Amino acid sequence: MNDPTDVQPPDRPLAGVSVVITRPAGTAGPLARRVRALGGLPVTVPGLSLRAVAGTDAHDALLAALGDELVIFTSPAAVRFAAKLAPLRTTATVVAVGQGTAAALCAHGIAAHVPAQRQDSEGLLALDVVGELDRRRVALVGAPGGRGVIRRELVARGAQLREVHVYRRVAPRLDRRHIDPLLALPARSAVLISSAEAIGHLRHGLAGPAWERLQRALAVVSSERLRDVANEAGFAEILVAASAMPADMLKTVGEYVFTCD
Repeated sequence: MNDPTDVQPPDRPLAGVSVVITRPAGTAGPLARRVRALGGLPVTVPGLSLRAVAGTDAHDALLAALGDELVIFTSPAAVRFAAKLAPLRTTATVVAVGQGTAAALCAHGIAAHVPAQRQDSEGLLALDVVGELDRRRVALVGAPGGRGVIRRELVARGAQLREVHVYRRVAPRLDRRHIDPLLALPARSAVLISSAEAIGHLRHGLAGPAWERLQRALAVVSSERLRDVANEAGFAEILVAASAMPADMLKTVGEYVFTCD
């Protein structure tokens, strides 16, 4: 049961709360600093590792994609790894799957169309700019794997689709640095989840007691689809944030009333 009297100060809504960050290895720093600024204790346990796809073939494929009519970037990581391959210069119409991806593109001088509401594949596919694609040359820049929703729908809408893989997602290397903090998680803890793959990797990569302790934390997910994935993975309490943006995820944690230790 939640205790309605257990309310955090408005300027430090995460005071006393441990927040497990499952972002890819090496990318959690800005979010961890944000958690600390809100009074929380960040616990970094990567659910994924990202690996660059390098070489002449990848470089040439990206340059060809940037010459297409419509270019879709599927994540901030897609922008980051693409920019390492070649300068992101294009006259194409550019689409970003969410605000984080759009911000990454903006840093390279590219203004992108971005969903106003749902920051996911379905939100992107609802944009007018990807509505009629008959015989249009469309590039999808990202990583292999995933649900494939965007890929299938673009083809179904008649796009001449080019997929460019600029990075790949792999299982993280988890060790005592990650496991020990999970074993010590207090009752007032939450885990931020924006990837089904991350849940799968953590489920299989963590030692039994560490995974069981994580399951007892409040799971804050970025979509209804991930609610179902988290539920199947055994998380006891799950809330859906408005989006995968850090502000929305942390707002959801801050508004939750935790039980006292």
